[in-house]
Amino acid sequence: MPRTPLIPDEEPAAVPPAPRAAWIAMAAAGLLALLLLGFAILDQETFRWDRAIILGLRVPGDTRQPIGPEWLHQAMVDITAVGSGTILTLAVVLVTGLLLVRRLWLTAALVVAATVSGSLLAAQAKFFFHRTRPELVDHLVPVTGLSFPSGHATNSAIVFLTLAGLLVQVERGRGARTYTMAVAVLLVGAIGISRVYLGVHWPSDVVAGWCAGTGWAALWWWLGAQARVLLARRRQ
Repeated sequence: MPRTPLIPDEEPAAVPPAPRAAWIAMAAAGLLALLLLGFAILDQETFRWDRAIILGLRVPGDTRQPIGPEWLHQAMVDITAVGSGTILTLAVVLVTGLLLVRRLWLTAALVVAATVSGSLLAAQAKFFFHRTRPELVDHLVPVTGLSFPSGHATNSAIVFLTLAGLLVQVERGRGARTYTMAVAVLLVGAIGISRVYLGVHWPSDVVAGWCAGTGWAALWWWLGAQARVLLARRRQ
């Protein structure tokens, strides 16, 4: 019996069964949450839980020293690097290349359009809300620029969740689809947590980035599904 490839050689004209209304609702909820958090910080510099969480991650009485062993500190530095622009761009380029090699033209185009447009909008959001980075504790990695929403949290969610959502549409095996989404969620979660641990973002910056990125990925999942409906009609 021939083996079934992980990603089919021809662009599928259908997606795995899923409630499309739920993806639309997720997209709307994520983007709305970003706006609500953003306008809330315009009225006050920080939330109480922002300060409590960021101080709780430092040794009491020493804002320069993070809690936990030295290996945890180094692990957070390494994890946060996965959300850098270089690594995220490399991930998009490599996945797009794989899709093109497998002749999945539609999925490749969706990946590029979703990640590029999402990153540009995320950058504009920072300038709109113009929140400064936390000075409550020492920054454990060098940073520049504004704070809200977290660029690492937003862009990692946009890239990894969008890649996962669109790859799920062309993966045949249920196990492969589950694994792809799980890895993406874990990466996005770890990157966001690392930003707070390292003292370079308020927790609300990260939460807003997660919401925005998740909403964006859900929106493009739906757009991909709609594009496949049109593809199916053209094949008839």
